[in-house]
Amino acid sequence: MKVLSLKLKDEIFQEVEKVVQRLHMPRNAYINQALDFYNQMNKRQILKVQLARESRLVSASSLEVLKEFENFEENFD
Repeated sequence: MKVLSLKLKDEIFQEVEKVVQRLHMPRNAYINQALDFYNQMNKRQILKVQLARESRLVSASSLEVLKEFENFEENFD
């Protein structure tokens, strides 16, 4: 476990306080859950971008393979 000193905008802090009071949850637990959620969301976004980039890289070679199969089928008949 790490101890951090954190500066928050007043508006964000006030919203956090309202929510944790309504949820009857410790502020620390709420912030940990929020950061975990934000990390998961960003990991998914990074993976999405990476997969899109890799998909573009292999799309050209996939088309070449498809054309070779088509040529093979035409020459086989």
